[in-house]
Amino acid sequence: MLAKHYRSFKQDLDQRGIIFSFSGYMSEEILYSLGNALRQKMTIEDADVTTVKKVFSVFVEQAQNIIRYSADRLAGHVGKSVELSSGMVTIGTEADRFFIVCANVVLAGDVPRLRERLERLRGMDRDAIKAYYKEQLREAPEEQSRGATIGLIEIARRASEPIEFDFEPIDDDLFFFCMKVSI
Repeated sequence: MLAKHYRSFKQDLDQRGIIFSFSGYMSEEILYSLGNALRQKMTIEDADVTTVKKVFSVFVEQAQNIIRYSADRLAGHVGKSVELSSGMVTIGTEADRFFIVCANVVLAGDVPRLRERLERLRGMDRDAIKAYYKEQLREAPEEQSRGATIGLIEIARRASEPIEFDFEPIDDDLFFFCMKVSI
């Protein structure tokens, strides 16, 4: 029964075009290892170099957003201070394009600002995104920002289509956030 269940799960992922997926607690070290595996897999499969760079870059930005902003996190000491953030990153192909999906829990109070940023980016064409990027580089970072303003713009710059995103309420304090980028 165990093998049948997980074989069915794997077949479902394959049918959805999923080539790489991680769900769990993430750290910079895990990001580095997953990034290496992703880059090696795409290179072995002779993916276009420019596409590999874009997919890798978006993967890193999305994983860093999970590490920095996930509301589902663990902290402790294991010889040194350790913090892990929970989320998932999935990479696949559909319609001859790669897609990268990230998902994690966010605080309800962060949803309006994040939604506004993503809506703004989704409404821009490539030239407007480029100009906005240059403008934001000249601006001082927001007080509580840990880099997401520029990171989201970087993601939009590499996307071949507008970013898709959604929020699902978990309770009064938390939402499940999901973002999909096509390349």
